[in-house]
Amino acid sequence: MNKILPVLFTLSLMLASQFCGAQTAYIPNEGDNTVSVINVATNTVIDTIAVGRNPYAVSVSADGSKVYVTNLRDGTVSVINTATNTVSATIFVGVNPFGISVSPDGNKLYVSNGDVNTVSVINIATDTVSATFRYNGMPEGVFVSPDGSRVYVAIEGDYSVSVINTEADTVSATITVGFSPIGISGSPDGSKVYVANDGDTTVSVINTATNTVSSTIFVGAYPLGISVSPDGSKVYVTKSDTNTVSVINTAADIVSAIITVGHGPFGISVSPDGTKVYVVNEIDSTVSVINTATNSVTDTIKVGNGPRAFGNFISTHKAVGIPTYSIDAASISLYPNPAGNQLTIHASSFHNEAVMVSVVNVMGQEALSYSLSFGEGRGEALDISGLAAGMYFVEMKWEGGSVVRRFVKE
Repeated sequence: MNKILPVLFTLSLMLASQFCGAQTAYIPNEGDNTVSVINVATNTVIDTIAVGRNPYAVSVSADGSKVYVTNLRDGTVSVINTATNTVSATIFVGVNPFGISVSPDGNKLYVSNGDVNTVSVINIATDTVSATFRYNGMPEGVFVSPDGSRVYVAIEGDYSVSVINTEADTVSATITVGFSPIGISGSPDGSKVYVANDGDTTVSVINTATNTVSSTIFVGAYPLGISVSPDGSKVYVTKSDTNTVSVINTAADIVSAIITVGHGPFGISVSPDGTKVYVVNEIDSTVSVINTATNSVTDTIKVGNGPRAFGNFISTHKAVGIPTYSIDAASISLYPNPAGNQLTIHASSFHNEAVMVSVVNVMGQEALSYSLSFGEGRGEALDISGLAAGMYFVEMKWEGGSVVRRFVKE
């Protein structure tokens, strides 16, 4: 087996552009039952997709191949194929589905149904409900931990966050937070969860090791949407009453900047490279683009009517123009897993194919990239000694197909 060194990073990154499309943002427009598709590189709307009635929340799969949108009035989830920007399936869930989050491995979907106080667990392979959790209060935002082992649900009427153990499908903890928790997100390493408390102008910081609130940060009136930067150093919070975004310095747990955006800011997402923040303004029907280096709005994009975009709405790795191919994806495996300083890819069905291999973290950032040639039955060893501990995805793209595999770096 050949040990491929990271000096190939620049060359392989150039070659990878042949296979990868632009990053895109998917903005549900509740007023006209559509989703606006924004090219993040040019900040222009490149497509509009018809979905169900009153689309509200959104979640993007880890590999960027699917986008899930809740439709409040229909009680459904629209599944968007990002390669074609078309709805490939519609899943029936509960009444008024609010929050939504897809598991890192892409196998499960967690949907909060506000009017019936439940969370539905969807088996994506069968598009069926595999479990249902019932609460005393209204569930809102949903966040799945980076390793997929826990789901955090903001319970608005109960002033709490429910922690679901995904392996056992049971509630493992209930954490008291601020008044009327709505938005929820977490750090890339899974050590913290951030909760926007709409009723008391604060953000609760949860230590996930102890399931306790370690800090409470005053951000200002009516915090709703929340998003964490890829490096975990900043948290961005929308505040609908003042038409602003608060920037939290996570090292000190204080607000370091306040940025004026459009009217009625709601949903918010940080770009995978951390250089931009996209803020969805419901009243203006616009998206404000913030430069994170200067904390200033550099662009405003007109979208559909009454956009909400509650959740993570930026697709990080969109594959385009990939035809069907005869390589058996099931033959591709990673070992050892968990891995130390070296990870081996074994692909028995390749026959001297050129393959682009990217190692991507849970925030969609490319950490390593290689251009490999797989011979018949031969494995290739990757040097991953420079990676921090955590969960990663290996994306493999060849002339006729692609596949994603997950591994843990110890």
